[in-house]
Amino acid sequence: MNIQKIMKQAQQMQKKMEEAQQEIAAMEVEGSAGGGMVKVVLSGAGEAKRISLSKDAVDPEDIEMLEDLIVAAINDARKKSEEASGSAMADVTGGMQMPPGFNFPG
Repeated sequence: MNIQKIMKQAQQMQKKMEEAQQEIAAMEVEGSAGGGMVKVVLSGAGEAKRISLSKDAVDPEDIEMLEDLIVAAINDARKKSEEASGSAMADVTGGMQMPPGFNFPG
């Protein structure tokens, strides 16, 4: 077993993982609720970028419904972001599951 070869492969994988993480942070994911009445766009890092509300979603007599739709849209976007992130990282690791917080030595 050649330790230098293993270390070189680990460094290459780390570089690919860093590139994938940058790509994930730059992506934008849209979630929606209420048949599209509420839309939320999150960055890959989970930062809210935009919220759009249909006029039909805004009922001054039912603010709770609007609040629920916003939460549902955020959760939808977050789920899609996690799925995209997982897919991007699986491409880098060849599907090998990495423990949470795992980093290659640099």
